[in-house]
Amino acid sequence: MKTSAKQQGLSLIEVTVTMAVAVVLAGTAAPSLFDFIGTRRLEAAATQLASDIQFVRTDAVARNQPVRLSFFNSADGSCYVIHTGAAASCSCAATGPAVCTGSATQLKTVQLAARERVSVQANTTTVLFDPLHGTASPTATLRVLGANGRAVHHIVNVMGRVRSCSPLNAMPGYAAC
Repeated sequence: MKTSAKQQGLSLIEVTVTMAVAVVLAGTAAPSLFDFIGTRRLEAAATQLASDIQFVRTDAVARNQPVRLSFFNSADGSCYVIHTGAAASCSCAATGPAVCTGSATQLKTVQLAARERVSVQANTTTVLFDPLHGTASPTATLRVLGANGRAVHHIVNVMGRVRSCSPLNAMPGYAAC
């Protein structure tokens, strides 16, 4: 009487079919994963900028001193500096620390490297927040742009208040611009 031995392991065909299914699933999931990561980066940068605008406004009133929010763009990315002093007294680059001259004081610097695929653009180079009432001069539209074509706009009015929106309602949680 012969006893049959049980087969151990997988055949070459089973392994090949399993690998093919895994490759197809990974190929369909990868683009949506990259889109998800890009959306989260954009959302994080937009939230941080909105929070920093409020910080600048309240800090100007608390210090009883004008405080500025200045924007810079380069091929390496974009950045913004929260500082005291004159408009051109501080500068930054996406790859290094901010530099302030004279009596200006850097309070905070945020750098967005080009490799992050998120940038900040503004229709003005600097916004000054008044210490007496927290008003902003000039008014500004600050755009946080993502690589996937989505954007969040922060519109700073003369009272220093921020209204956030997304063009064409592209970002969930934001009203359409």
